[in-house]
Formats: sequence, structure tokens, C-alpha cells
Amino acid sequence: MPPSTATAATANDDKESLLYPAVKHTLIEDIYAFAIGCSFVVLGMMFLKAAGLVTGGVAGIALLASYVVPMPVGLLFLLINIPFFLFAWPAMGRHFMIKTVIVNLAIMAGAQAAPYAFHIDKVHPVFAALFGGTVIGMGILSLARHSAGAGGTGVLALYLQKTRNINAGKTQMLCDALILSASILVLNGQQIVFSILSAIAMSGVLIGFHKPERYIGR
Repeated sequence: MPPSTATAATANDDKESLLYPAVKHTLIEDIYAFAIGCSFVVLGMMFLKAAGLVTGGVAGIALLASYVVPMPVGLLFLLINIPFFLFAWPAMGRHFMIKTVIVNLAIMAGAQAAPYAFHIDKVHPVFAALFGGTVIGMGILSLARHSAGAGGTGVLALYLQKTRNINAGKTQMLCDALILSASILVLNGQQIVFSILSAIAMSGVLIGFHKPERYIGR
């Protein structure tokens, strides 16, 4: 970019900052965003579970483990995240870690309560993959906008974006590739293909929409 163009872009950014100064989210806004984000993550996992699929991130690890270990997916989600909680404090700060722990407890509770609220008897695996992956991605996005994470690889992805300016979605896709590779030991070929589709849908949301420079709220 030529110097004159870069200067003009900076000037425009400064004008935007003056016109639309960053405003911190209120406690009510955080709670509402967490409720939406956690609900989306739980809903996505329920659709994927009903279709016998996995996805990327800690949600995918929890789903994959649930097909091997006779434990609820919500509880597995929380247990798998415990090591990442210890990483979240030094990496992202105390407030981020506290919010992330609260979010994970809410996701576990939501996953436990979901069967009493609705039951998915039949779902096409393509729809489950696309819808499940997308709503999980939107849930993670909602949480990230309010300085929290769903834990697991999401914490690592957000940390690398914050400190190294590496797009969170791209980091997530690399982690997802490792998770999906492990699923070969548990799922059949068709399930793996649809699970890959789900992971792409989830990461696509983060690649396309998780751009902090476009967002003036804090």
C-alpha cells in the first residue's frame, strides 16, 4: 500500500474511533451474550451427536470421546477443558479465565438439561454437519466478542490471534485437522466426511466474522 493510501486509511480509522468510541459491554450484555453463545454450542453438539458426527475444537473432542466413554458429552466437555483453564489465566488474563470457566459450567449444564427440553429423533447428516458446525461457530463468536471462550483449542486460537495476529479460524482449522484425524479410529468413512464438513462450517464462521479490528465494542 502506498504511503499516501496508508495515511488516508489511518486517518479514516481515527475518524471512525472519534465517531464511534469503544464502549465496554455491561454485565447484562455479557450475561445475554453468554446465554446465546452457550445455547448455540449446546444446540450444535446435540445435532452432531444425533447424527453420530464430530466437529473441530473441544466440542469435537468431547463428542468423539462420548462415542468411546460412557459419559455425558457435557461433562466430557468440561473435563477436557480443565487443562486449558490453567493455560487461560497466564495466556489471556484472569477475567478471561473466570468467564471461560463460567461459560463451560453453563455449557455442561445446558447439555445435561437439553434432553429434557427436546429430543432429535432423526436428522440428515449433511444438515447436522452444516447447521451444527455453524451454530457452534456462532456460539464461540458470541463468547469471544465478550472476552470469553468455549475453552480448549479456542483459547489457544484466541491467544495466538491476540499475541501473534494469527487468524483464530486458521489456527482452529489446524487443530481440527488433528482431531478429525483421530476420529478415523472411531467413525466410519461417511461420518468422517460429514464431520470434516462440520469442522469447515464452524471454522468458516470464525475466519469470516472474528475480526476484532472491525468491532468497536469491548
